[in-house]
Amino acid sequence: MKRSRDIQIRSTNLEIDDIVSKLRALRIASLESRKRHDRPPKLPSRKILVGVAEGLSAALFPNRLGSSELSDEGIDHYVGHTLNVTLRDLLVQIQHELHYSSGLETLSVEDREKSVAITQAFAKRLPEIRALLDTDIIAAYEGDPAARNVDEVLVCYPGIMAITHYRLAHELHKLGVPLIARMISEIAHSVTGIEIHPGAQIGGSFFIDHGTGVVIGETAIIGQNVRLYQAVTLGAKRFPVDENGTLVKGNLRHPIVEDDVVIYAGATILGRITIGHGSTIGGNVWLTHSVPPGSNITQVQTSYKGTV
Repeated sequence: MKRSRDIQIRSTNLEIDDIVSKLRALRIASLESRKRHDRPPKLPSRKILVGVAEGLSAALFPNRLGSSELSDEGIDHYVGHTLNVTLRDLLVQIQHELHYSSGLETLSVEDREKSVAITQAFAKRLPEIRALLDTDIIAAYEGDPAARNVDEVLVCYPGIMAITHYRLAHELHKLGVPLIARMISEIAHSVTGIEIHPGAQIGGSFFIDHGTGVVIGETAIIGQNVRLYQAVTLGAKRFPVDENGTLVKGNLRHPIVEDDVVIYAGATILGRITIGHGSTIGGNVWLTHSVPPGSNITQVQTSYKGTV
């Protein structure tokens, strides 16, 4: 049996040493092209950020997303302990991002101090994030006849998971750690199929029903009490390039959706256009122009050249 295995191994010549050598050469060439050091700084860890997002969610909703064995007397202790551990982990990941972004050999004193300041500022925003999420949960409960109670919405609805990750990520994005923010949003995206860029601005009482396939771009602005259904896209109409043919980054290219708007399944809304407050956008509509407040747009009406 042993001789048979040896023959099989010899006959399968994988040339591992040669592959390793070629991969090393490609890594070195990549470092040189990006003007990186021989030992580039670590990136934030997706695995650790999964734990950070779960820890923050548990601290925000300890009775439902935390421990199932908490007593009334032990909740504050649990929340404090969870925040202490989770924020320390987040601090280290922020240091990794700042170090990576700096391009320096070692983490500077200034970036070390900045990482502490960002973590503290983020922590102070957690009560406001919880208050916003409460409005989102109520909007989902009131907007879905299948929802029996708010606890079901919190623990079952993929839209709430995606919005929770977004609201955490959005604060980190504003505080200057966009890579960590994007990673946290993409963690929810990989689980729910809902992609919300952390740079988007979204008001309270936001409800995504069903959710799979929803895309909300970086510069989108969404008002209060907006409802989206599955496969809705708030995207860019075109991607301008500079004189060198390189994509222009950061320009305002996504829609503005005002308060009290409902957008039904499969609608695609592209470009820096405005959907006026109180409007309803029907299923599978393709919309690339602004519509005034109170509009009711269906597939046969998308040729309307309204402005706001």
